[in-house]
Amino acid sequence: VWAQMVELEQEVERRQRLGPESAARKALIASSYHPARPEVYDSLQDAALAPEFLAVAEYSVSPGADLKGLLQRLETVSEEKRIYRVPVFTAPFCQALLEELEHFEQSDMPKGRPNTMNNYGVLLHELGLDEPLMTPLRERFLQPVMALLYPDCGGGQLDSHRAFVVKYAPGQDLELGCHYDNAELTLNVALGKVFTGGALYFGGLFQAPAALTEPLEVEHVVGQGVLHRGGQLHGARPLGTGERWNLVVWLRASAVRNRLCPMCRCEPDLVDDEGFSDGFTREEPTTVDVCALT
Repeated sequence: VWAQMVELEQEVERRQRLGPESAARKALIASSYHPARPEVYDSLQDAALAPEFLAVAEYSVSPGADLKGLLQRLETVSEEKRIYRVPVFTAPFCQALLEELEHFEQSDMPKGRPNTMNNYGVLLHELGLDEPLMTPLRERFLQPVMALLYPDCGGGQLDSHRAFVVKYAPGQDLELGCHYDNAELTLNVALGKVFTGGALYFGGLFQAPAALTEPLEVEHVVGQGVLHRGGQLHGARPLGTGERWNLVVWLRASAVRNRLCPMCRCEPDLVDDEGFSDGFTREEPTTVDVCALT
């Protein structure tokens, strides 16, 4: 028990350092890093987005839009698991973003881990891509789509996100064990490069990993994004050959998570932090009745 208490205290201290350490890295990058593709940092333009994604977003804000009409414009990967796929970025934008990410990776700038499971990748807010790229993507495009797909999971009340790119390559991360995301909803976009293997696999909503027997496998398609609930048990198969880079956006709704933490399934006890942090708020937005709560 004593060893567990020490381990718990160390984890609390580690998490308390995350915000200040991330802010320090972001400040240093902003002052000293020279991008290879500065146009990536411009405000998000429609030209960066796939025509199919623009059509889906445009439909979602049109009068009379409903789930049935939206599903005619998306690929339904699994009706039961509520997993969908749609092209998100154009091939030229994926290439430009990848070139920029590789340039940053090869620089001597400090780099934070994307999450507790991935060792290689980039936190987009530290690189300065949250404001011009990720926030407009969430507010203008993803929110209206998610409001129709997942109204019971806070899809219409997404008020923060955590966006990062993960990299899988020989000698680095090759696979990802099954897990849940610290998010109400998730967008996972394959950016490239050329690779084999690495398919996503899915179980049930908040299913115990040990009970996963017949997962649904979903192959990556460069430029396309997979949409799913954060609590959907999932992982990634081992990479076969090449390099795989994916943009992952954890979409968060404080109206949901303020009532029930998606990770421990308990009512959260909050501490103050910088920026979006983990997506909780002290101000109470309008709450929603969530299927996962029942």
